[in-house]
Amino acid sequence: MLRDALKGLTVLDFTQIAAGPTCSMLLADMGARVIKVEPPSGDLGRLLGPAWVGNDSALYHGFNRGKQGLCLDLKQPEAVAVVERLVLEADILIESMRPGVMERLGLGHARLAELNPALVYCSISAYGQQGPYAQRAGVDGILQADSGLMSLIGLPDAPPCKVQAPVVDVVTGYMACMSILAKLRARQQDGQGGHLDVSLMNSALALQQSSINSFLHDGQRPVPIGSAAPYAAPNEAFRTADGWIMVAAYNGNRWQQLCAVLGQAQWVNDPRFATSALRVEHRAAMQAALNGVFGQQPTAHWLERLQAADILCANVANYDDLLEHPQLAANGLLATVEHPRHGRLRSVGFPVNSAEAACEPYLPAPDLGEHTRSVLRSFEFSEARIDALLASGAAR
Repeated sequence: MLRDALKGLTVLDFTQIAAGPTCSMLLADMGARVIKVEPPSGDLGRLLGPAWVGNDSALYHGFNRGKQGLCLDLKQPEAVAVVERLVLEADILIESMRPGVMERLGLGHARLAELNPALVYCSISAYGQQGPYAQRAGVDGILQADSGLMSLIGLPDAPPCKVQAPVVDVVTGYMACMSILAKLRARQQDGQGGHLDVSLMNSALALQQSSINSFLHDGQRPVPIGSAAPYAAPNEAFRTADGWIMVAAYNGNRWQQLCAVLGQAQWVNDPRFATSALRVEHRAAMQAALNGVFGQQPTAHWLERLQAADILCANVANYDDLLEHPQLAANGLLATVEHPRHGRLRSVGFPVNSAEAACEPYLPAPDLGEHTRSVLRSFEFSEARIDALLASGAAR
């Protein structure tokens, strides 16, 4: 099972908010022991609400399930010494501080590789560890803007718009996880770890492969066109009598079938609509024609008829619709976590073989420093030393 594929691996997680926590959560979902190391002020993601679960944000709980919580003040040498001890038995370290911060703390890759040459050390930053922007901080929205992604989103002549879900953060977390797994595979051959440089900027660019590749080829700057695809038509949302329907019927056969279902056989021979490329060129006229017909009936009416004709379509769902989606239950992707203080919490679960994954219970996100004492005990710290660390404020 994927959910126990990484059992026996230990991860030290020095990340906050979403990108790094996504990576470490995936590793925890696959069975790794993830020790989330937080400063006394806690992960900044705890403060990003609404919505709230107790005093912490739902975002924090959604990105940190299955981890153990260790609280250290890395400005104190005693806390740095604790990390050095943990690194001796760790397989993976993930950090998302600004480049150079871990080095100044004495916890950079070069130093820790001396202690444990097999350590896979993954740095996640806004722009990367090198280059003129390396010292710039950045979050999801900033990188959506700076990478050009925001220029693709929204409608012409409207204010800039971004994807509300932190897509750059999340895909960066997946990129980091993929890179770590690849480095672990390489380590099986040579026994050596290494330093991985994963950035939000590169991940944001990877999200835009189709648009950037097109621009590199023809120099035509893409413009926002709402729900439509710039390379095919119809491949967009149309207004129905009670909502919206997304339709992808751009190849020859499906366009003909769509015209038949809509009772508009004459469109097949319309020179403006003869090919997908022509429909892209004459998109405004095509949209006006299709909206005029789709608007006569509710979404359910059209879904039934289009699906019967094997035309790709979907209701443009809101989150209330999503919770009623029959495939959501079939895939087992909506995870339930039993929290000792907050009861049953729901979140998106591990997305691969999710029905299988749902059979394994998820552990809740840790409270700040919840497992500090038990984690230190597991690394053979004496009770006296643990008490001293807690008393000094180096640990909490």
